[in-house]
Amino acid sequence: MNRHGKGYSAVTALFESETMEPDRRRLRARVEAEAYVASVCFKHGPPELLGVELEWTVHHRDDPRRPLDPDHIAAALGPHTPRTLRPDSPHLPLPSGSPLTLEPGGQVEISSLPAPAVGSLIDAVATDQRYLTDLLARSGLVLGTQGIDPHRAPRRVLDTPRYAAMERAFAPIGLDGITMMCATAGLQVCVDVGERGDVVARWAAVNSLGPVLVALFANSPRPGWASQRTRTVLGIDPSRARPVPITDDPALTWARHVLDTPLLCVRRPHGPWDAPAGVTFADWIAGALPQPPTLDDLDYHISTLFPPVRPHGYFEVRYLDAQDGMDWITPTALLAGLMAEPGTVDAVVEVCAPVADRWLDAARLGLADAPIALAARRVLDLGVPAVARLGLPPQSHAAVTDHLTRLIAKTTTNGRKS
Repeated sequence: MNRHGKGYSAVTALFESETMEPDRRRLRARVEAEAYVASVCFKHGPPELLGVELEWTVHHRDDPRRPLDPDHIAAALGPHTPRTLRPDSPHLPLPSGSPLTLEPGGQVEISSLPAPAVGSLIDAVATDQRYLTDLLARSGLVLGTQGIDPHRAPRRVLDTPRYAAMERAFAPIGLDGITMMCATAGLQVCVDVGERGDVVARWAAVNSLGPVLVALFANSPRPGWASQRTRTVLGIDPSRARPVPITDDPALTWARHVLDTPLLCVRRPHGPWDAPAGVTFADWIAGALPQPPTLDDLDYHISTLFPPVRPHGYFEVRYLDAQDGMDWITPTALLAGLMAEPGTVDAVVEVCAPVADRWLDAARLGLADAPIALAARRVLDLGVPAVARLGLPPQSHAAVTDHLTRLIAKTTTNGRKS
């Protein structure tokens, strides 16, 4: 289950086999912490499982501009209400087993159980999505259709020490911090790290795909931006949200990045969770705070980093906007297909290399950026046959193929301009 809220993957515990009990062992050396991060965040093995997290803003059906009321949300969700809103809730999973969580602004999130096949994943999550839609409808609430709230100013609905500390930490940045917390909604796809010899290529592929998939599935339009959500997330603390470099040793690169990122919050039994400004986790190990951190503190710190791809025992692909209705199935199937075979993974790295760093161009221009449109066309040329090999149920395969065909048409004109 999602223990920590915004930024902490609810699929994490479901992919991992370790106990959920906090690890209180103290960390006293940076090298020890780096080794731990590398080992738990890059777990090698056959790429067999897939997961998704679907996040939506929530609105009153009769007036989407009206603010959400925590009591109204709790009444609507009933026994599925997360304990971040009602500590005494039984917090029952949805019918197909997906945990339901809430984000700071009242966004709802379904986190799938990991599945060995895309078809079974789609069936389970679609069932829970329909159930959640009906549940909210009985209370006059509807799911949003975009990756950013087009109706309301961002406002925190949940009152937890983590969210309060986050809001205060992000306040000097301007509106991007509170907007990211309370007004954005994303589609996250989780894929396995893969066998040891494939990790470098798989890490390069999921990261290099970012600008292309942001452009293909941009769904948070604002004047001058195809994906305002992407622009907003990249606009918060750069050390926390920037893409992690693609290197030949991604585990070490990620471990160093984790240790060198400032603390966002420090859990305390009493009082606010605000962290000392500028103190990194490495500083904490070196004695910047009264007590050395524990391994559980390090796990928690990782949950406060928001790069486009976050290793967490698997690769959590975080850069996609929430999609309208059932449209999430297409980017999920496309990403699964592209990552299914080593040959396709290598081809993805090659075709995406020219635009792998064009995150802001993708967010601003989408497929109107000619180099991105050209790369997107080449990705789709790889993706259509890769999706066909997934063995999707006929109806899902037809819907995904139709969607991809329409996207190919969009990329063709702009791709030829480059």
